[in-house]
Amino acid sequence: MSVRTRRVAKLMHREIAEILARDFPTPTIVTVTGVRITSDLSIANIDLSIMDDSSDTRREIFESMVNQIPAIRKSLAVRVRHQMRAIPTIRFFLDDSQEHIQKIDALFEKINQRESNP
Repeated sequence: MSVRTRRVAKLMHREIAEILARDFPTPTIVTVTGVRITSDLSIANIDLSIMDDSSDTRREIFESMVNQIPAIRKSLAVRVRHQMRAIPTIRFFLDDSQEHIQKIDALFEKINQRESNP
């Protein structure tokens, strides 16, 4: 990854996170967990983590974010117009690593309960 690609990814991470927090409020917390930019700076793959207990709610919020990509991209263009010539195409991906962590924690909790209560 080149220096320019890393800089653009960092800029996109910061700006998209702020745009989502300020301009596109949701009933739950949505965080940007990662940004991957193609080497030609044309596509930004953005990982979103949605904090909610229900997977259906997470999916609905994610679909809502995907539907709002044109408006998010337009807001991004206004914010970074002096720093970038072209705004990359945005693709959102649902980061479900938090869900996996919760499942693993639940398994460890079961193991600890079985060991403490033979």
